Amino acid sequence: MAAIARWDPFRDLMSIQSELNRLFGRTYGGDNQSAPSAGGSWVPALDVYETKEQFVVTMDLPGIEPESVDVTIEDSALTVSGSRELSTETQEENYLRVERRYGQFSRSLSLPPSADPGRIDARFDKGVLTIQVPKAEEAKPKKITIKATA
Repeated sequence: MAAIARWDPFRDLMSIQSELNRLFGRTYGGDNQSAPSAGGSWVPALDVYETKEQFVVTMDLPGIEPESVDVTIEDSALTVSGSRELSTETQEENYLRVERRYGQFSRSLSLPPSADPGRIDARFDKGVLTIQVPKAEEAKPKKITIKATA
């Protein structure tokens, strides 16, 4: 009996991108014979999950110093922005292939009405930024006591 597989359109898109990269010998617009570009933009990966007490955002920012990252909140939008610079230890003409992205980045997320933006906490550890957005007290689940009548 054949197993039913869940269709993942993103996996299919990444497969197509991978095949095109292989076919043209390029990765994200560069080829293995060109010098790296320190300009441009890139999009760091992130995860968002919810607990009873808070919303948590984790973002991969390897090779970036915490001072190069800004976390802001405006209206109900949480924005993380910054930049990653190309290492200056190696001259551009010495690179044979550059696949890691450099330059400016920015990610914005809409916070739900139950978020308490006044108590946001951000921490940076081993290249991972973790942002904790507590829920407002009125948004947290409450246990209702049922009273019995005689």
